[in-house]
Amino acid sequence: MRPASLFPAALAAASGFAHAQAPEVPSIAPTAPASLDACVALEQDAQRLACFDTMTGRAARTPQQADTEAAVARELRKDPALRADALAEGPVSNSLYAHDGGDRLSDAIANAGQGSLLDSRWELAKDSKLGIFNLRAYKPVYLLPAFWSSDINQTPSSPNPENTVTTSQGLDSLEAKFQLSFKTKAVENLFGSNGDIWMGYTQSSRWQVYNTEESRPFRETNYEPEVLMVFRNGYSIGGWNGRMAAIGVNHQSNGRGDPLSRSWNRVMFNVGLDRDNWALMIRPWVRISDGNDDDNPDIEDFMGRGDVTLTHVRGGHEFSVMARHSLRGGDRSHGALQFDWGFPIHKNFRGHLQVFEGYGESLIDYNHKATYVGLGISLLEWF
Repeated sequence: MRPASLFPAALAAASGFAHAQAPEVPSIAPTAPASLDACVALEQDAQRLACFDTMTGRAARTPQQADTEAAVARELRKDPALRADALAEGPVSNSLYAHDGGDRLSDAIANAGQGSLLDSRWELAKDSKLGIFNLRAYKPVYLLPAFWSSDINQTPSSPNPENTVTTSQGLDSLEAKFQLSFKTKAVENLFGSNGDIWMGYTQSSRWQVYNTEESRPFRETNYEPEVLMVFRNGYSIGGWNGRMAAIGVNHQSNGRGDPLSRSWNRVMFNVGLDRDNWALMIRPWVRISDGNDDDNPDIEDFMGRGDVTLTHVRGGHEFSVMARHSLRGGDRSHGALQFDWGFPIHKNFRGHLQVFEGYGESLIDYNHKATYVGLGISLLEWF
């Protein structure tokens, strides 16, 4: 059977492409534009189209439809005989391979997965890109007024003797924790319609706000700037869609002097996949040595050599599980698990529950094992 005979049904399923339906941009689409003038005033193309679609009630193409269109376009582009057969099928086929020299095929391929979870965060599809230097959400942004530890680390230590505390700090097991995180795109489409450079920043603090005897100190703040080059992918494996791959440099430190100083630098490798309301991010990394003055020379054996984060969005709830491990055996085998649950309690923010078990909840505790439980509110979750 000629493969072309299988195309009519697929092409019909992808017929939304022929009508040039606008992309869905969940994080920026206005919900109730006041007038057409308000839409016209928007400078970004994707925002303006989303505004018009909202006003007119026009339905957006689903990620599954975008994937179908991309699959058909790949087959049409690589085989001239199939293109000829497709052209004979009628107007739906003609819409994918029109008189414009096949540009629509390239556009369809570049828009695979448009509107998916990872596309909504990383602007992967061609028509999802919003330009450079727009602040975007990155990791969750939350405030946990109650953050409890089963074993507070009173005397942080390190194999480097200059980074070992010998006197108890008088810390309480109950404190507050908050996190801020954002990213922005510095370069877009470095290689044709692919290859974006993102700059990200995350800051998380643990505040002994209830510890009046020690004047409510900030126990630990971690600063994490990073730069990533992100590429759009278009493969499938085991029912999952490979959406993105990235490589970058990550610095993390607590900005303190000895003996409490902790820091490390890594080359990060990100692989992102999603399906329906699930997203999976796999991040192996390689540490860049700090030399002889290393604050924490064994940090890889506790904070790990990679992590995996699985996220699920369902009915206004967002669930996330992170797992990391040292990828070593015996005495060097250490890891951690973290569970986050964002649940709706108000139209402007959510409730947030966080549970952590293992090593390295923060840099100062990189080689300290404990259970941590936090409860509070979040402004932004993973998606």
